[in-house]
Amino acid sequence: MANILSARVLCRCAYILLIVLITDAKSNVVFQPSYLVTSGPRLSAFLLGNTSGISLTLSSLSLSNASGRLPTPSCSDDLTQWVLTQELVGKTTVRVQLSLNRSLLLCGNNNDTDCCPEPLCVLETLRVSACLGNAPQASLLIQARIYAQVFPTEPVSDNKSVIPNQVYRPLGSCPCDLTVGACDVRCCCDKDCSPEALKLFQGQCLSGPFGGEVSPVPDYVCIAQSAENAPDWFPFLCVISLPENNPFLGLFYEGDTITPKPRPSFQRPVLSAPLPTHIYQQGDPIFTISDQYFTIPQNSLVGQCVNNAPVAFLKNFQAQCVTRLLSCPTGPPLQTTPTELRVQVWDGQGGVVTVDVMDKMAVDLRPFVASPVAEDGRLLCENVTLALDYKFFWKGNGLTNITLTRTLGNVLSASVSLPLTVGLTARYSVVFLNGDALAQPNSGNPGYQVGRPVIGGIVDTLENGTVIQRTPVNLWKPVSSGLCASEGRIVLFGENSTAGCLLPVSLQNLTQCSLLSQNVASLQRALSTATHIARNGDPDVLNLTDWLNISFVELNSNQPVGGGIGICSGIPSHRHIHVRSIVTGVVGGLPQREIQAVEVSDHVSTWKFECGGGDPCLQLTGIQTFPVTSSITFTDISINTGPAKTRFQMNFTEYDCDRNDVCWPQLAFPLTRYYTGESYSLSLAKGLILVFFFIAASVLGTPWKQIRQAWRSASL
Repeated sequence: MANILSARVLCRCAYILLIVLITDAKSNVVFQPSYLVTSGPRLSAFLLGNTSGISLTLSSLSLSNASGRLPTPSCSDDLTQWVLTQELVGKTTVRVQLSLNRSLLLCGNNNDTDCCPEPLCVLETLRVSACLGNAPQASLLIQARIYAQVFPTEPVSDNKSVIPNQVYRPLGSCPCDLTVGACDVRCCCDKDCSPEALKLFQGQCLSGPFGGEVSPVPDYVCIAQSAENAPDWFPFLCVISLPENNPFLGLFYEGDTITPKPRPSFQRPVLSAPLPTHIYQQGDPIFTISDQYFTIPQNSLVGQCVNNAPVAFLKNFQAQCVTRLLSCPTGPPLQTTPTELRVQVWDGQGGVVTVDVMDKMAVDLRPFVASPVAEDGRLLCENVTLALDYKFFWKGNGLTNITLTRTLGNVLSASVSLPLTVGLTARYSVVFLNGDALAQPNSGNPGYQVGRPVIGGIVDTLENGTVIQRTPVNLWKPVSSGLCASEGRIVLFGENSTAGCLLPVSLQNLTQCSLLSQNVASLQRALSTATHIARNGDPDVLNLTDWLNISFVELNSNQPVGGGIGICSGIPSHRHIHVRSIVTGVVGGLPQREIQAVEVSDHVSTWKFECGGGDPCLQLTGIQTFPVTSSITFTDISINTGPAKTRFQMNFTEYDCDRNDVCWPQLAFPLTRYYTGESYSLSLAKGLILVFFFIAASVLGTPWKQIRQAWRSASL
């Protein structure tokens, strides 16, 4: 009977375990963490497990009046002030992000509705549910408690308190005024004392300057000891100090201020050269030729953006200014022109420097714009100034050149039909570089150093000769979306690397394979336009012997480039750079490397448009991305500069000092010419002395004595 009961219990346990396993197999997703408390407008969590077929819903929660508990999880999606996004970061991992879709500014006197009426702006409980169909599998609880952002109405002052020199101006005008808002007895300079109170102790005011005698005389002062009780050593160790001194004025206060007066001199004055009007020192503001501050938007101490903040000499900074873009900007700093930015600045040496402006278009706007998904009906703001990057070149106490890189972009703003807030983050930076703008950094002296940029060049023929213009050697550099950036990544000497990016190609392009192959080859050539490579790290642009011609391997022009509908072969999608270098010497313990040859070759591949199901290849407007790559390889050429091996070293390797720890041929190394620690004559003298002592020890020792005894015995 007991066996039957045990069998039934085991069957039921197995059945329950099977149900649990089936339930876990269906619900195998979980949020990490499962509960969040946020005080900011952005938060993120991770959904782990089998996320295929899982959908996310967001709902706002409130406690039940009957039970006082939160409602059970459901797959219904509520309309909230939060935006829910998800991103697949792995096969079993999804990043879940929530961002607040409203302003956190505190409402003022204006009629703006997108603001916070109270300091506690957001206080709510949210739930993110992971649903498989209509069944919730996991949930994430979020407690949001966000306060409004309050900024000062006036700009913050950075003024510093200047403490005057107490020798010329006392720090405290009334040191005996020790109590705030009350009259101190016998302190005749106390402003809190009424005229009636001053009459009580007018004849008993504290002596000393400004009523400064507020403490008894210390025992170590010379006047504190009388002649009766003073020890013999006291006059040698006491401190000479006036009785009017106190802790407010110091022990060595002389009792009065000193007025500096120029002393007469009979020497001839030294006349210095006239100094320029504006001489810059570290921290001084930079002035324009109209004697106005040269200003760039900067962040104050509380983070507020100040548009007209002066630039200080030799002070680098980076600033970010966030603007709520309700309409297209019409004036600076978001809408600028090159004429406005070409400001003339005093150089600090009596001359003028003009800002050199260079423009570039931003390909990826995500570092600058944080807005909802673009929709029809929104205004397109063209050529918005997204970044201003200044480079100040200085030498001594002046400026030699100023360059500005202005980053522009086309931004979608809000409209009347779509009153969405667009957050635009403009970036500003200032960097001070020592030297001239035309001076370019070297990559070693004289040879290349590992990790420094490889120097390329282009031949430029001038009227007075041939000059090599420096240009970098680049590899492909992808942006955050994987597309190819307009500027490549600089090649560093001695570091093998491979880089690539994605090139969007339409099906219409794949119908013209020859033209597509030529366009890709043009892109590879435009990535690095250098035709010469510097041999050393500090080449001379006027000396052609310091430069090497780059060897380009031509592709086979007879190779077919077509392969059918949506297929093109022979596309030069990969470019390889091979650099051969040798070590020419060592300077300061660092090996000096010199480039001997550079070869550039292209490798072809076949691009095939993935049509998918049905027959969408008939639509020529389809676009697909294909990879284009580039790589570089550095090879060291080993040169054996030592003497050739002898036949003895080849046959008797056990006596070779380069292959064995014990080197018998070097037993008498100090007596050979290869020893350079001392002069040869001194080494030979010391060696002969050692030989003499060895012979003397042999003659006077026991073995020689036995030989003499044997010789005498034989002679007898």
